[in-house]
Amino acid sequence: MYIVRTNEPEETRALGERFASYLPPGTVIGLTGELGAGKTLFAKGLAKGLKVEDHVTSPTFTIINEYQGRCPFYHMDAYRLEDDSEISELGLEEYFYSSGITLIEWPERIQDCLPESFIQINLDKGWEEDGHEYRLIKFSSIGNGLDRVIGEFEKNENISD
Repeated sequence: MYIVRTNEPEETRALGERFASYLPPGTVIGLTGELGAGKTLFAKGLAKGLKVEDHVTSPTFTIINEYQGRCPFYHMDAYRLEDDSEISELGLEEYFYSSGITLIEWPERIQDCLPESFIQINLDKGWEEDGHEYRLIKFSSIGNGLDRVIGEFEKNENISD
């Protein structure tokens, strides 16, 4: 597990942008955190890092937004999904096994349908004694093969000038 603290919304977006350069095509990311934790902001940064030029919005009502960058970027929001039949109807599993990068907000809602291996990113809100809000962003891999992605990111993030 790799944990990063961001102190401003722009830092959270920039972290997503930097992380994108480490992702091989076919990567699935589960993005968790309470409402207002910065999931969509992180997703916008990731899209920018993937060279997506379109305006990225939350797919809360559309469930899936598709974008083109250095590879396809699929941004999903599973919050409104209620059962496995909806997942089948939408064909979500096809995205998981594509050559694109798939980011799923609220992946816990479709946990039984997720691939065996994916990157889990959790955004937690925190507050300083003076009331300043920050985020702790935790990167971990589920299954096999993605530890190296997080390891490379951590190694390069910790380089100091």
